[in-house]
Amino acid sequence: MSGYIDLQVNGYGGVDFNSDDVSVEQITGIAERLCQEGTSKFLPTIITADLDVMIRRIGKVAEAIESSTNAANRMPGIHVEGPFISSEPGYVGAHPISATRPATIDAMDRLLAAGRGLVRLVTLAPEVDGAAEVTRHLANQNITVAGGHSNASLDELKATIDAGMALFTHLGNGCPVTMHRHDNVINRVLSLAEYLHISLIADGHHVPWFAMQNYLQVIPDRHVVIVTDAISAAGLGPGKHRLADQWVEVDESLAAWGQGRKQFAGCATDMNQMMRLMQQHLGAEQSTLRRWTIENPARLIGLSV
Repeated sequence: MSGYIDLQVNGYGGVDFNSDDVSVEQITGIAERLCQEGTSKFLPTIITADLDVMIRRIGKVAEAIESSTNAANRMPGIHVEGPFISSEPGYVGAHPISATRPATIDAMDRLLAAGRGLVRLVTLAPEVDGAAEVTRHLANQNITVAGGHSNASLDELKATIDAGMALFTHLGNGCPVTMHRHDNVINRVLSLAEYLHISLIADGHHVPWFAMQNYLQVIPDRHVVIVTDAISAAGLGPGKHRLADQWVEVDESLAAWGQGRKQFAGCATDMNQMMRLMQQHLGAEQSTLRRWTIENPARLIGLSV
């Protein structure tokens, strides 16, 4: 199967979209490569950094998208993940704590302006100051809003859903290893799965398969969205690869480890491999996988398939 629509790609094949050195040619080259490998459309993802840095990086991706009709077809928009996310350890994930900030319409508009109308998806934490107002502001412009990197309460999640939030980003990740055994953000989000699309990283590392099966019993089939959350080491195979100012070790199972192998440094598994793994471990049929990787993400961000 091919034609996947991946809503979260930070980089691929040695190219990091969050690098200040990335070129338009490198971005468009990765778009062509991903298309050849089955991912027909994806959202380049820019993560938390100082606002001016994010503006510069979003602008570079927008320039790449506007460089050709092919690039625009391959990259129908941009995913901005942050900087309006939790600063709590664990929930902040690999994002720099120092660059997280409250959500304001002014800051959001600066990020949107850098994207020149191409920002399609924004991930923020519903509990940060101003989240509901910014969510409403984005939803009124038909920009999809996701919760993520968050320890939002049930009331905060409900308030942001009422404001227009439609997705929760990579459930089971962007949270601490130790949390309350019952009242935690995973269970809160699952309790609202009827009202939210939920994206999942299906590499078997970010969410173990037995937990994935539990999640999928709760999430309506029409709300499941599979993302790779790929980093620049994806597509390079096992070995040591450079990621910003650190080395990432990708093992034989394509788990990407940070230095010391104590935590994941992102995802190095591509969509084709995820498809094989979901068939093997979940027994998912082709029609189901098509919904999770093509139809649901397309509908969520307003694409036709």
